[in-house]
Amino acid sequence: MAAAVGALGVVFGDIGTSPLYTFKTVLDLTGAHTPATILGVISLLIWTLIIVTTVKYAGFAMRIDNDGEGGILALMALIGVKRQKRPLIVAVGLFGAALIYGDGAITPAISVLSALEGLDIAAPSLKHFVLPLAVVILLALFSLQPMGTAKIGRAFGPIMALWFLTMAVLGLWGTARHPSILWALNPYYGFHYLLNSHGVGFVVLGGVFLCVTGAEALYADMGHFGAGPIKFAWSTLVFPSLVLNYAGQGAIVLDGASTEGNIFYRLCPEPLTLPLIILSTIATIIASQSIITGAFSMTRQAILLGWMPRLKIQQTSREGYGQIYVGAVNWILMAVTIGLALGFRRSDNLAGAYGIAVSATMLMTTGLLFIAMREIWKWNVFACIAVAGLFFVVDASFFASNMMKLLEGGYVPLILATLVYLVMFVWHEGITAVGKRLAENPVSIEDYFKEIAEAGVARVPGTAVFLTRTKGNMPPVMMWYVKHSHALHERVLAVTLDIASRPYIPVNERLQMKEVIPNFWSITATYGFMQRPDLPALMSQIVTRGCPMDSHELTYFIGMEKIVPRQDGRGLPRWIEFLFRIQLRNSTRVTDYLHVPPDQVVDIGRQVSI
Repeated sequence: MAAAVGALGVVFGDIGTSPLYTFKTVLDLTGAHTPATILGVISLLIWTLIIVTTVKYAGFAMRIDNDGEGGILALMALIGVKRQKRPLIVAVGLFGAALIYGDGAITPAISVLSALEGLDIAAPSLKHFVLPLAVVILLALFSLQPMGTAKIGRAFGPIMALWFLTMAVLGLWGTARHPSILWALNPYYGFHYLLNSHGVGFVVLGGVFLCVTGAEALYADMGHFGAGPIKFAWSTLVFPSLVLNYAGQGAIVLDGASTEGNIFYRLCPEPLTLPLIILSTIATIIASQSIITGAFSMTRQAILLGWMPRLKIQQTSREGYGQIYVGAVNWILMAVTIGLALGFRRSDNLAGAYGIAVSATMLMTTGLLFIAMREIWKWNVFACIAVAGLFFVVDASFFASNMMKLLEGGYVPLILATLVYLVMFVWHEGITAVGKRLAENPVSIEDYFKEIAEAGVARVPGTAVFLTRTKGNMPPVMMWYVKHSHALHERVLAVTLDIASRPYIPVNERLQMKEVIPNFWSITATYGFMQRPDLPALMSQIVTRGCPMDSHELTYFIGMEKIVPRQDGRGLPRWIEFLFRIQLRNSTRVTDYLHVPPDQVVDIGRQVSI
């Protein structure tokens, strides 16, 4: 039960605040408020929630997990283990992940604006303060991120529980005013509206889709709470509250309520409007916080999987691995979010920019689910086509409808996603090229040590640790060090850090150690993509495995690559090499990322042509 309450504050913030703007947006698109239109729209909203969230995500996607972790990156890692051999899967997964950053920038802006727009009804004289107040709240939200959310996060679940109960009560009150709205539970009304709206229904689908923005979070946050608590919270509280609230909004419109302003607040008795605005604003802040935290977590996954430059990651609490802060992501998101709020000014204007990113991500998730059904569940192709095909038709319809908003702001998340994807692509191409370049002309360990013995290279007391991508042969950084210093420590550890396609690797499965020749150890340490390597902790573990050294008296040798263009025509395109050089220069130092004590590090500069 505690996990289910906690999930309310993290998993369901986005989808749980969508009633603030979805129905109003859809009505504006219909152009007509006839009973048939209202019933059709409410039916579409309810059945979209059922098909996309209940059936697709809760029923199918959450059954495909990567050691308990979900989300498009975890799914990509699960079915695209051999990344170089499955470029299409990787491209789909990465662009889907990049689109989530676009969603992360728009969600806080549209949510906070929609909550504060209740002032248009509660206190019309204050409506001019909606935008400035939204900007202040957004500034405060992002500025508080470095402090972490561990303490305030404990209150998220109970507050969101109150929010969902409030929505349910308001929905019941509205439904009681016009009970015939319950006919919308019949999918016939939704299909009838789509088929008889003379093309307007297709446009309306883009607005209807807003009711499931945030559904991807059920899958992405599965590792934090488990599938069981998330499904329990969805089926017992979140889904019923959403259905009741949408039905209530439809009922009061059928009953003759004004559709001017935010219809959500017209469900509320006038004396309670201001408290509801306060609760709505808090709920949207929580929803925004969840999106920001999700962007931090996804950034860490991408870094560990080798798809993003190293960024400074700050652990803000000892209580949970997910309590992190990534400054670069935070400030970029803040600038884009506030820019969107100032540029679009109202939530209904932002609705045009919203939906494309999420619908595209869902479409890509469906493609990956099809592959998972075939390769993991071993379903026959006809069963996969039947199930994934249904999801594909639904997702493709929503995506096509949302693409009609392209010139109304829909280009914003696509531009953001393209930029993020470009960063990922360039970084991976560059890192791969560096690895291949360093692996050219390999030198065997045995031959090299014979050479330095014959050359009379001095062996000095102590233990040297060389980080290397090379396995089975001499680390290039070590050879460069010996070449320039004409000395080498008595004991040498060549350490390679690998990131697996699984989220977690148990400590007892992490190490592979081999003493290739006396006092030369080849070590491979494997981490999951949800685990951050810690080099000093690894050294302590190596000692317990029988390597004779003092883990507190080590010298770490780290290669610092300076990238230059390759001159033989076999290098990367110059524009990729140029952008990668900039990324590498501005990425966090490896030593900081791996928690290596600065007074035990020797940086070795070297030129690498790619």
